[in-house]
Amino acid sequence: MNERTVTCIECPVGCEIKVVLSEKNVVSVSGNGCNRGKMYAENEVVCPRRVVTSTVRSERGTPVPVKTERPVKKDEIFSVMKKINSAVCRLPVKIGDVVVKNISEDIDLIATANID
Repeated sequence: MNERTVTCIECPVGCEIKVVLSEKNVVSVSGNGCNRGKMYAENEVVCPRRVVTSTVRSERGTPVPVKTERPVKKDEIFSVMKKINSAVCRLPVKIGDVVVKNISEDIDLIATANID
């Protein structure tokens, strides 16, 4: 059995959560203040994920703020950033427009601002 402690980032409380693992299976979770914390801790020790935020260059050179629509696997962040850095966006864009389709595992990269 392996025990890990993580600090939850789902809300400002920052619960310290203990997760007991057997191989790669979660055996128990304790210290969470809510179910979101429990789910976060389980995912963090088995397959951590993060939302990636950045900017994409537009065809006119204007930076377009973007983010992944859902969290991507933490070990794929550098690959996602490589794709973001080589992307060029057509203007105009509106919040929620897809800038890069399927940037990782059926996850799109979307615009987070309106730019004309």
